[in-house]
Amino acid sequence: PMGSERMEMRKRQMSTTQETSGAAQAPLSAGNRGSNACCFCWCCCCSCSCLTVRNQDEERARGASHELQGEGGIPNCEESPAPTLEEVNAWAQSFDKLMLTPAGRNAFREFLRTEFSEENMLFWMACEELKQESNKSVIEEKARLIYEDYISILSPKEVSLDSRVREVINRNMLEPSQHTFDDAQLQIYTLMHRDSYPRFMNSAIYKDLLRSLSEKSIEA
Repeated sequence: PMGSERMEMRKRQMSTTQETSGAAQAPLSAGNRGSNACCFCWCCCCSCSCLTVRNQDEERARGASHELQGEGGIPNCEESPAPTLEEVNAWAQSFDKLMLTPAGRNAFREFLRTEFSEENMLFWMACEELKQESNKSVIEEKARLIYEDYISILSPKEVSLDSRVREVINRNMLEPSQHTFDDAQLQIYTLMHRDSYPRFMNSAIYKDLLRSLSEKSIEA
């Protein structure tokens, strides 16, 4: 009988200990779940609140960038009359002739977009706009935006420039002018000429446009 009582007491003690342990672990577990939602979480789960906050911040930053572009930046497409058959044929003669007209630049931009390199044209156009400015404060502001959008290594639209040209830009940014990015603009122009232009001439975008204008010319 004494042995039975000891057994019962031991069972009750074990049961009480397990309940106490479980109650202590529950808040700890909840705390662990909460810690997964902080900025130091290691789980990287999709429901993590820090990711949600970070994504919202990135969306706001992108929205602000688009607003700046809309206020005085580069439009999605330059206004231009539809190109003629003669103009489109002239694009095949030289890259300079392609870049000379808004219609040519628009068609080339459309092609660059398919190759995820539209930033090259956007940078070149931004430099052209900068050259037209005469107001010192406007020049400084536009130069800063160009640097942040296309030169900074933190920008998703960073263009490919060698170290020498980057050093020149960094020196020029101490006192920005209309010609701060001249060396970089020439390097990107040369890159587009040698790398992208030959592929554009063989692309469906160019061939379809040429065929469409040729058919219209025959019908007329």
